[in-house]
Amino acid sequence: MKRKTKYVATGAVAAALVAVGAGVSAAAGGFDSETPITGDALVKASAAALAATGGGRVTETEVGDEEAYYEVEVTLDDGRQVDVAIDHDFKVVGTKTDGGDRRGEDDSDD
Repeated sequence: MKRKTKYVATGAVAAALVAVGAGVSAAAGGFDSETPITGDALVKASAAALAATGGGRVTETEVGDEEAYYEVEVTLDDGRQVDVAIDHDFKVVGTKTDGGDRRGEDDSDD
């Protein structure tokens, strides 16, 4: 009977260590929870993002972004990167260029 108790206790300790490790990793940004956009949604989100930026190339996508339903990263011809926030209906709800935080604003100098 003691042997069974030992295994249960060891399993509990191992589970606790995994949970603590996962928490530390998540807090440090160790989990990559970014799910890329796929299929028809990728086509529609990319088109919306490229229309919003006036061109460039899509370099990264994400479903379930903290700012909007989709996020599409576009790299412009001059090397700047623009994150385009898009809602569930594929409407642009904001942009952020090169680390700036100006969602909902156009970053151009017009």
